[in-house]
Amino acid sequence: MRRYNSYRQYLERIVGCRVQKVAINAGMGCPNRDGSVASGGCTFCLNEAFTPSYCSVEKSVKQQIDEGIEFHSRRYAKSAKYLAYFQSFSNTYASIDRLKEVYSEAISQPDVVGLVIGTRPDCVDAQKLDFFAELSQNLDYLIIEYGVESVYDKTLLSINRGHDFECARQAIEMTAERGLHCGAHFIVGLPGESRDMILDSIDVINAMPLNTVKFHQLQLFRGTAMAQEYAENPQKFYFYTLDEYIDLFCDILERLRDDIILERFASEAPPRYHAIEHPWGLVRNERLVQLLENRLKERDTFQGKLYGCKD
Repeated sequence: MRRYNSYRQYLERIVGCRVQKVAINAGMGCPNRDGSVASGGCTFCLNEAFTPSYCSVEKSVKQQIDEGIEFHSRRYAKSAKYLAYFQSFSNTYASIDRLKEVYSEAISQPDVVGLVIGTRPDCVDAQKLDFFAELSQNLDYLIIEYGVESVYDKTLLSINRGHDFECARQAIEMTAERGLHCGAHFIVGLPGESRDMILDSIDVINAMPLNTVKFHQLQLFRGTAMAQEYAENPQKFYFYTLDEYIDLFCDILERLRDDIILERFASEAPPRYHAIEHPWGLVRNERLVQLLENRLKERDTFQGKLYGCKD
């Protein structure tokens, strides 16, 4: 048994078999890029660094799913069913009619048993969430995943996020009130956030009705506003070494509520996208997971060990 709540095991319990995500770009854009909220996007964002090659807005949802299943069936032969993962940009940033069209096309495909919908907290409302709640009744799994990034308003302002933390909290609560699975994404190591601030933020995360969380280390990508900020003022940044990050994440897990599912704790992107040499080198996710599990065992600790403990 793992010493934290495994996302793969969580999905297998819900769906009843091994499932794999198939990423999709539905071309819904982002209000933080088109001037509706701000321009230029978040300072750290380079969407193509995490977008599979088969994802293209020029292709239909069906074509992307077909190509994604073909790709993953070669790599993950044990996968029996698939989740349509709307990953690129903000996948509730459209009219309700457009959302119905896109998501109906996705769930009509054979072997797609659920939806993973990545979006911003300022791109949902009661009507859209009611639609997803109704849609979820006929699916094995549907989750709304919000990019939150930080619980600190000062950080959100500095990265040009375009919303405050209260916006994220309200979106998460509205989602949970409808019985929908709800996830949130956070970046560890944003400029201005100390180690103590990162650990203190876990109490705030624990207080929200979240089912899953994603964390990943700060990565600096070519062509982003943050890369330019680093070039001009590198002393504002601190990049954790691999050993430091593994230890920090053990500390995070000890404080994390014991029923929250850990979907991811680190990420990787092709070297060509990095603005500086990655301090970890070319360490794959599988190796990172093994390092985390080994360190938890060495420390004889586990997720939630300190949850609810008072200093």
